[in-house]
Order: sequence, then C-alpha cells, then structure tokens
Amino acid sequence: MEDIIGLSRAYIDKIVSHKALRKDSNIGKALILDSYTTQVVANVYSQTQVLEKEFYLVEQLGAVHEPMPHLKAAIFVRPSAENVTLLVRELSSPRFKEYHIFFSNVLSRGLLRRLADADENELVKQVHEYFGDFIPVNEDLFTLNLPGSLRLSCSEATESAPLFSQSVEGILSMLLSLKVEPSQIRYQGSSEVAHRVAIEVQRNVQADGIFHFTRQEGPMVLVLDRMDDPVTPLLSQWTYQAMVHELLGLNRNRIQLKGAPGIRKDLEEVVLSSTQDEFFARHRHSNYGDLGQAIKELLDNYQREAKMNEKLSSVEDMQAFMERYPAFRSKSHNVSKHVALMSELSRLIESCKLMDVSQLEQELACNDDHTAQSRELFDKIRGNSIKAADKLRLGLLYVLRYETQVDVSALKRELVDGGVPAAKVELVDALLKHGGKMKRAPGLYGDGSFMSRMAKNLQTGIAGVENVYTQHVPLLINTLDSALKGKLKESTFPGVGPIPASTPKSIIVFVVGGVTYEEGTKVAEINASGIKVILGGTTIHNSNTFLNELRGM
Repeated sequence: MEDIIGLSRAYIDKIVSHKALRKDSNIGKALILDSYTTQVVANVYSQTQVLEKEFYLVEQLGAVHEPMPHLKAAIFVRPSAENVTLLVRELSSPRFKEYHIFFSNVLSRGLLRRLADADENELVKQVHEYFGDFIPVNEDLFTLNLPGSLRLSCSEATESAPLFSQSVEGILSMLLSLKVEPSQIRYQGSSEVAHRVAIEVQRNVQADGIFHFTRQEGPMVLVLDRMDDPVTPLLSQWTYQAMVHELLGLNRNRIQLKGAPGIRKDLEEVVLSSTQDEFFARHRHSNYGDLGQAIKELLDNYQREAKMNEKLSSVEDMQAFMERYPAFRSKSHNVSKHVALMSELSRLIESCKLMDVSQLEQELACNDDHTAQSRELFDKIRGNSIKAADKLRLGLLYVLRYETQVDVSALKRELVDGGVPAAKVELVDALLKHGGKMKRAPGLYGDGSFMSRMAKNLQTGIAGVENVYTQHVPLLINTLDSALKGKLKESTFPGVGPIPASTPKSIIVFVVGGVTYEEGTKVAEINASGIKVILGGTTIHNSNTFLNELRGM
C-alpha cells in the first residue's frame, strides 16, 4: 500500500494545479475550504506552498464578503448536507467568476441534484470526488480528528450518529484513496460499535461498484475499540512525536510553547510536521536519549555553518551568502525550534519526576507483582514528589491490572488525600465501567496462564529489555501480529462476510475511540520490516484527551 501522506498531497496537487484553474491575465484564484478540509490541506501543504500556486485568497465556505468577480473559486469540502446548503446559497448569489468544486468523498445523488438545480447561472465548471476524507499524520497513520469519539464505545444515542457516520466514511475514503477493495473485514467481537462499523463498511462496499477494483488481493480491514485497551493512552511516552503530544499537546501540527521559561517570541507557537520538517520526519520515532544526541548534532552542524558565514572577505562571498540566506535563516529557526522543544521536554520530565513515574507505570502495565507495586504506588500517592495528575494515572493503571484484588473505595480515598481533585477521582469508576474486566475483551495482560508467563520471562531473559521505560507493547500490536500470521481467532475477531484462508498481505486497522502515537510508532516498526499496515482512528489521544473524553461518557 502507498504512503498516505503522498496520496493526500496528490489530491491537493490535482486541485491547486488543475488546468482549468490556470491563471488568466486578469483572473486570480481563491481556495475555499471547510473546517475539516482545512486540516487535511494543512497537514500536507504549507501556507507558502499554497501562495506559490497563486491563490490570493484562502477562506472558509460560507464566509461573507463583497463579490470578487476577478477570482475563480476552487472549492474543496466534505460532501455533507450542510456544505451543499452553503454551496446552494453561494450559487444563488455568486461572488466569484466561476466555481470548480471538489468533494473529499462520495457525494450522494440527492445532494448532487440539489447542487445542479441551484446552478442556474451555469457558473459551476466541474464537480469531482477526490478521496481525501481523512487527515494523514505519518505515511502509515491517519486520524479523523473527531473529538468526543470515545463515547461511541458505549452509545448508540442520536448525538453519536454523526461521529459514527464520519468514522465509516473515513474508512471508505481511505479504501478509495488507495484504490483497493478489502479482501476481508474483521472486527473486535466484544465491541458493539466495532461490529456496527464493520457491517456499515461492508454494506457500502457491496452496494457501490466504485469499490470494486480488479487489481491484486485487497487488504484486511480490522476494526477495533479503544476501550479494549485503556492502558496504552495512560502511559508516559518516550519517543519524540508521542512525547510532544503527551507533554505539550500536538494539535493540527502546532505546539503552544507560550509561557515556557525563556521562550522567544517567535517560538511561542511552532509547527511540527513530517511533511515540512526533515529533521522531525527522520526522528519522530526516536527515543528520548537518541533524540537528545540528534538535536546536539543538529545544533553543532548549524554552528559550524554559522561560523563559515562569518568569513565573508569578498563581494563574491557576500553575494553567495545572500543567495543562501533564506535557507540559512529557515535552518536557524528550525534548529532553535527543536532545541526549544527538547529544553521544555527535559524541564517537564525533571520537574514532574516522569522517569520515576514511568518506571512504575511500565511495571503496572507489563508485570504482575501486586505486593511490591501496591507498596510503591501508595508511597507515591502519599508523597509530595509527583503531581496529582500522575498520581491519578498510576492509580488508574493499578486498578485496571488488579481490579478484582483492589479495595476501590480505599484507593479513591488515598487519591483524594494525596491531592487529586474528587471530581477526577471519579474517573476510577468510569474507567472500570467502560474498560474494566467485565467490559473489555480478554488479552490485555496476556492470557494469564503459567505457560504464557514463562514464555514472556524466557523471551525477556534471552532478548533483554531494551529500555525499562519502553517495555510495554500495546494490545493492538499483538493483535496485528496474530492477523499477519493468519492466527486471528474467528471467535474473538469475527468477519463480516467470508474470511479467506490465506494470510493478509496488508492490513488497514481502524480504532474507534482513537489511537495513540505509541501505537503509531510500533506500526512504523512493523512496516520497516517490509509489511504493509496502515493505522487510523477517530482521534489521536494523549492521557489528557483520553481522560477528558472518558469523563464525558
């Protein structure tokens, strides 16, 4: 399967470079987006790149202003009823010379008819479907950026219907973008919402010939539920992309550093995008130690180049420097950005004692030792060395592993006494209600058998643990391993439709309720070995977003 950032960018290239939109002598171009496609474009195109395509105006569909008959409008929006209503309103009182409309997914016949009927002045020159109804983050990771989607795990309520529909539409758009028809559709058998999503994807694929590609065998589509693994979103992270999201928040490729000690004005908001930052693309999966070394080398190389630029002894030297100055200035900002991020990450890790916290987190996630872990947990809760938010996360990890052995009421009292707000302590009950032993599928902590524990101990003894802070392997990766070996149990992961006997050559896995960057890193490691897996989810969680959504369930 292809690089999904490349696929998304190719669609945007087709829109902004379309021959019908080539600049006329006196006619310019406007790019009209909705709130969702703005995110899609921003993830693969910078503002500078849009300007280079000679778009003089970029605005939201429905924006109000005076007519601009000197501009052609390229419109890229989701094929929703709301957007078609705005387009009908626009065409009834046109403000642009002509309209070129590109939808990010399949447009229903009814909405197409509404659009055609509204074009009384015949200003719509073309209508296309370009399948970019997802937000590519990495080459093998996408999100739908649907806040509140965790409640899909426990609700068929009317207010969740738009989240459900867009989840299905995102998977369908990915299939159409890749030009593949799934060879099989499997789902987490314990999850009602995963079952519903799988059925709806299958129904759409069967009902529309547009999905029936005749190329080689298509991928397995595997639909999972976030609440079957509530552990992974609660853990501290130690790779660059995941650390930034956990500690600083990575939203729409932007990070807010305003308020960080000693931060420069021009670094109060920075962009961290794998399509616009070669260093980040290369090191987004690097662990904390390797990242520190890489940033030091980046800084050393920049300082050597800066010293060379000080030695300008002739007019030719100065002219050459001015030619390379824009690139040098850009590099200067990039180096400053990564140094600032590393400094702030290091400060937070130190001030929050996160190495100490993370070591216990990993023990709780990976190893069964109730007595020792309980003693250490309560020492930390009763002490003053770690923050209340981290005490809560440790308490949640503890109650998930030892649910049947823990006095939950006593744990909650300890958390309150330890400084955790009572309202947040109620998350203990919410987590057990929606992700506890009786709710989730088995397997989060292995099958619990003696042979399973022996195999794990033997494997650790032979291979060693590479890093005490990164022992944890998300449940998703074990599930993918079984799927790629053809060992996915039909009783646990049923299929919608027939299940072929052959093992899948590629997999699109979609997590309803959201994925994490830790899972993204592990999938990238799988793909580095030549296997083809694409990971997607309704959102990308850190511990804060996960707990905030859990509170709203």
